[in-house]
Amino acid sequence: MKQPLWKVLLSYLTEVEIEQARSVYNDHLTVLLVKGQYQLTTDEAIYSYGLRYDNYYSAFSQLDLQRLGPSALLLGLGLGSIPYMLEHAFKKKYSYTAVEIDEEIIYLASKYVLHDLDSDIQTINADALTFVNMDPARYHFVAMDIFVSDYIPAQFESVEYLQELKHKIAHDGLLLFNRLYYYDHDKKKTEQYYSEVFCKVFSNATRLDINGNWILVSDKSYLL
Repeated sequence: MKQPLWKVLLSYLTEVEIEQARSVYNDHLTVLLVKGQYQLTTDEAIYSYGLRYDNYYSAFSQLDLQRLGPSALLLGLGLGSIPYMLEHAFKKKYSYTAVEIDEEIIYLASKYVLHDLDSDIQTINADALTFVNMDPARYHFVAMDIFVSDYIPAQFESVEYLQELKHKIAHDGLLLFNRLYYYDHDKKKTEQYYSEVFCKVFSNATRLDINGNWILVSDKSYLL
């Protein structure tokens, strides 16, 4: 959904509130227009920020996207920053399956971003753990971007879950796993997860240190 020009211009001077919502999973969801980009926030975190969702934007800039096949699995949708930036900034269109437990977030993403994209995007309102365990398909690209405000629920940090994600990746496919890396306790937890879990499941893994986040990469051969 396009906003009036005056709102777009104003957003370069100050945040412009577009809509507030709440759900059983998020007490406060706010859609803002910030520097011309839609931003989805909770009280504690930014869930989505268009082309300015820097952790994934920077990661994509360092990866050989030409190698990726056409199918993509998004675990956690936000306002659809990942397909938005891949289509608009990197000129890449994939066939997306987007899994999001919060129906209100799916509604907001569809209202403000997804309907304006040319990429094929199927949204599924489901728990990602259940979906990953039951879905038989494999994907060329998997983005793990699940947060509840500013933390990743424990069930998405287990070895078993990561092994299930590995089974979701097609031959020569790629997993990107977004994790916090800002405060000392986040750094310690993420470093431990990377060395003791991620690298044991993905022997050719690496990580990208990006603006208070680490993006864990299942296959370092994708780096440019």
